[in-house]
Order: sequence, then structure tokens, then C-alpha cells
Amino acid sequence: MPKSTELIKKQQQWENSTLKKVLDRNPERKAEFTTGSWLPAERVALPRITTDEEYLNKLGFPGEYPFTRGVQATMYRGRFWTMRQYAGFGTAEESNSRYKYLLSQGQTGLSIAFDLPTQIGYDSDDARSLGEVGKVGVAIDTLKDMEILFDGIPLDKVSTSMTINAPAAILLAMYLAVAEKQGVSKGQLNGTIQNDILKEYIARGTYIFPPKPSLRLITNIFEYCSREVPKWNTISISGYHIREAGSTAIQEVAFTLADGIAYVQAALNAGLDLDSFADRLSFFFNAHNDLLEEVAKFRAARRMWAKIMKEKFGATNPKTMMLRFHTQTAGSTLTAQQPDNNIVRVTIQTLAAVFGGTQSLHTNSRDEALALPSEESVRIALRTQQIVAYESGVTNTVDPLAGSYYVEDLTDKIEAGVWQYLEQIEKLGGMVAAIETGFIQKEIQEAAYRYQQEIENGQRIVVGVNQFVIPEEPPSHLLKVDAELQRIQIAKLAKVKSERNQEAVKQKLAAIRQAALSPDQNLMPPILDAVREYATLGEICNVLRDVFGEYQESIVL
Repeated sequence: MPKSTELIKKQQQWENSTLKKVLDRNPERKAEFTTGSWLPAERVALPRITTDEEYLNKLGFPGEYPFTRGVQATMYRGRFWTMRQYAGFGTAEESNSRYKYLLSQGQTGLSIAFDLPTQIGYDSDDARSLGEVGKVGVAIDTLKDMEILFDGIPLDKVSTSMTINAPAAILLAMYLAVAEKQGVSKGQLNGTIQNDILKEYIARGTYIFPPKPSLRLITNIFEYCSREVPKWNTISISGYHIREAGSTAIQEVAFTLADGIAYVQAALNAGLDLDSFADRLSFFFNAHNDLLEEVAKFRAARRMWAKIMKEKFGATNPKTMMLRFHTQTAGSTLTAQQPDNNIVRVTIQTLAAVFGGTQSLHTNSRDEALALPSEESVRIALRTQQIVAYESGVTNTVDPLAGSYYVEDLTDKIEAGVWQYLEQIEKLGGMVAAIETGFIQKEIQEAAYRYQQEIENGQRIVVGVNQFVIPEEPPSHLLKVDAELQRIQIAKLAKVKSERNQEAVKQKLAAIRQAALSPDQNLMPPILDAVREYATLGEICNVLRDVFGEYQESIVL
């Protein structure tokens, strides 16, 4: 409740007079209003902040602790967010063509999608890759594929984000090797590697190794990049997939920040200095349909991470307290029915991300519930960002929804809910323990089930799905990945293997094995050496599988 007793009294008078008369004539649409994540939505929100001191502690100014209002002082008045379109399919040649098209259309950063075999560390010629090569992203087997992927794209001029986790060290090594071949120094490279394995155990499933060696690989990347690739964001701690799995907004923030705490602690336990790596941590969030709740979610996450870094880990450098994040619009909200409606959904979600202060944004395409997006659909998605940036006016002031009684109330409610989860996770022994016991998975499953039940029973309206349905023709002009591409990719891989120095590859793989067996040795240098000799992704992962083992998921019911 607001702190002003006079305001409370005035509200009660309003409810008993003006409001009561209206409700007696015209009852509201339903008995209870909530956000998309079931937080109560007050009929009329009232001021919560009553003093200058309280304002400074909770909101402050943009670019200053606690960063509620943004991590930069001028935000989009200085420059717009990085406009990325997540893309990749088929062979490296096809994806390279798509990237050049997107850059020609005004995209300002690349976002690489890898196919499933690449994500779980198998080469295209592995029997387990059958039918999946190039389907949900680009197939990358060796450095040769990465050279083709970035052919004609100067790596000192673009920022690249790579959505890769379990084999992140290998793909990063390939990227560094391509930069070397282009004559670009490591110090010039800008970009992000997702490298967030904990959320794979929770929500996505593209893990390879158990948690302990996986965390070692991540901290090895932190250490290596702090010395060699100082502008690189070494991890993108990802709430996106947690939300796609069915979590609420509160759970998305809570489990993402808990993952972040685990990574920081693992790095400190490995002997790294906080300021040597923490300023290169980045985050990745979902932008869902409930516009105002999403804005509040981003603001609460920023404020909480600043507090965690300052109060839990003793950070003194403002850069290590900043929560910088990429956003992707919510794929789980897109519908196969009336797919043009998805353009409207993505626009709402784009506004949520921009109002929330994102540093980077990918907008989903209208046809992604049906297939990989066509060029036309990708262009519309990119134009959505550009229209919001250049035409909407919302970028002319910093944090334009600050001070909204409702948004500030939601920000506080989300923060309170997240702290409750973080306390529970700490009591369970931290995030790894909470995952291993199935607590996190069970919380998400229950939220996802409730959400779907509401759609099934009509309590939650999805336009074109359970209301406002029309007869529709089967979709046309969808992008299809040619099955022949697997044969082409396997032939390319065979050629690379036949032309490389086999003895050198054997020696470099043996060096990786030796490094993996030595807990204090950083794995990045030997992986980079092996990549330079065109050792395959699968060969390197198999060496690490032999040493580290493979993770087996516990079933949570």
C-alpha cells in the first residue's frame, strides 16, 4: 500500500463513491485481473516512492547504481541497441549469403544459429546427426566451415553473437582462428558467446558434459578472454530458454540471476579476480506479450544484479555491477494460425525490450511457428526494430515508463518474488544443487502446465487459436532446408579430413586430453591449436567426453 495515509483515505473515498456507482451499473470484465505471470494487477496503482532518498535508493539515474533506469546515461539518445537477427541454416555458404543480406538491410550485428549436431558436439558424418544437419542452424564441423561462414565479413567491423553452449570453447576457438586468418587481432573482436550450460540442464537440453567439468570450461573461457580477447562477452546468461520452457517472469529473472551467481562463484573459486571477468558477463532475456510486466521485469533484474554484485560479491567497479542484456522476442507466443498476427505480437515485444532498456535485440519472424523464416519475413522483423527506433519516438528519452505507478509497483513485486526464489535456492545449496534435485525444473513445469491449461479452457485468449478463428489455406512460400545438404556437408568434411595433416591433428588432440586431465590447465590454448589444424568439432568433443563423461538427466515428475 502507498505510504501516504491521506492518499489511502482518498482512495477509499473514491472506491466508495465514484467507483461503486460505475461498478453497480457496469461490472468489470472479470473478477480478478492479473499479469501474464499471474501477478495481481491493481485497478489503479498509486505512488510508492515518497521521498528523494527512497527514489535514489530504488531508481537513481541512468548509468548509475542501482541501474534501474538503464546502464548508460543517455541510452538510445546516444545510439540504438544492436539490431541482430538470429540466423543460420544449411551449409556455411547459404548462411553466409543470409548474413550479407541482413547486413545490407541495416542489421548492425550478427547472431549465429548452429544446427543440432553442432550444438551437442557431433560431426555431420556421425550416425547420430542423420536428418538434423543444417536443419535448425548452420552446420559447423571444422575451421573450414567457419572460414566460409565469415567470408567477406570483416570481423573487426561487426559484433557477432554465437548461440552455442556445451562446445562453446571450440566454436570460440574457430572464430578466433578465422580472425587470425583475416589479420584481425583478438583485441579488436567484439561479440558474445552464449556459453551458459546451467540453463541447458534446466530448459533446453543441449548439454554434453556433467556440471563440474562444464563449469571448468566456462571459467577457462573467462580467464583466457580476460587476457586475450578483452572486448568479448564471455557468457550470455540466458533466461530466454527458461521462459520458452514455460516459466513465469519472476522465475525467468530468479533462475537467470541464480545461474549468474553460480558462474561468478565458480570463477572466484577458480582463483579469478572479480574485476578481471565480471564486466564481460552479459544476459539474455525473453520479451513476452505482457508489455508492462516485461518492462518491469527488465528493470527489476538490472536493480537486483547490481545489488547482488555489490553486496554479495563486494564489487566496487560500477561496470561489474551492470546487467547488460540481449533480448529476443518470445518464440513460444508465435502461432501457426494466422501467422501475420505474429508481426503485431513481435511489435509489442519489441516495445517491451526497448522500454526495458535492452542493449541488443532479435525480433522473431512471422513464420517461425511453421519453418525457418523466409527472407521476406526476416526483413519485416528487422524493419519492426527500425520503425520503433526511428519513428516511434520512444527512444527520445531515457526509461520513458519510469514513474508509472503501475510499472514501479510491478518492478517491486517482481523483485520481491525473485528474492524469495534466490533464498530458496541458497538453502538448497546453490543453483547446481537445485538443478540436480529437480527443484528448478519442477517449478517451470508447473507454471507451463497452468499456462497451457488456461489456453485449453479459454481462460487465456490467444487470438486466432482459441478465439477469432478463421478458415485458413495451408501455408505457402515456407523456407525448406534441402535434404541434399547433408550429403554436401559430409562430402566437404571428408575433403577437409583428406587434406589436413593427420599427424598434427593427432598430436593436438592428445594435448587436449592431457590438458583435460590436468585440472589447473586452461583448455582454450590446446583447443585453439587443434582447431588451427582442422581437427573437427566431434573429434575434440569426443576427447573431452572420454575424460569428463556425459551428463545423464534425472527425470523430474
